Amino acid sequence: MSENPDCGLNAAAYVLGALEPEEAEEFRRHLEHCAVCRDEVGSLRRAVDALPMAAPQYPVPRGLRRRVLAAARREPRQPSGAARARAARRPGAAPIPVLAGGLVAVIAAVAVAVVLVSGGSPSARVIQATTGSAELRIAGGRAELIVHVLPQAPAGEIYQVWLAHPNRPPVPTSVLFGVTTAGQADVGVPGELNGVSEVLVTPEPAGGSRAPTHAPVIVAPLD
Repeated sequence: MSENPDCGLNAAAYVLGALEPEEAEEFRRHLEHCAVCRDEVGSLRRAVDALPMAAPQYPVPRGLRRRVLAAARREPRQPSGAARARAARRPGAAPIPVLAGGLVAVIAAVAVAVVLVSGGSPSARVIQATTGSAELRIAGGRAELIVHVLPQAPAGEIYQVWLAHPNRPPVPTSVLFGVTTAGQADVGVPGELNGVSEVLVTPEPAGGSRAPTHAPVIVAPLD
């Protein structure tokens, strides 16, 4: 259980890509230990996927981020998924919306802002993984790995992203991630992809490895 009362709001900003790079990396580490936030990210991602997010993802101006996130933090904190389920089982309990209307408005506002900043050009490239249920989205010089279904990493291990070049060993990245209880994840792929032939994911010991210790569970070819 998270000790941070705002982590649900951070989950919304994370799903939208509205966090600064350092904040996003910190929240990814938080997800490794917080089942509540992993569930929130999974739930929010389904809402975000229905929005027009196919445009290239350029950084949103800092001032806009602050205004939108400040508005989100002013919204009353909504119950977690587990709390909603417990409340629904109580006799006579009124149904609790899965997603607060205010948060929907915040998601829509940030989505519109991203499209406006990007110019609305639908030039995102989507690459389906040949191994594993995942896809790689490349837009505006940035790459994002969308994992649809992946088992939880074994105890003491975590998933790590690698970049493979032709006829060379895979290069480790600093991206370590876990998946939600639904087996989903959304992680940024760091660095330039020029010359990269594949983006790989392997389960590795906690803290990551310098060389893969397991066969890839996700392979997304760029060639």
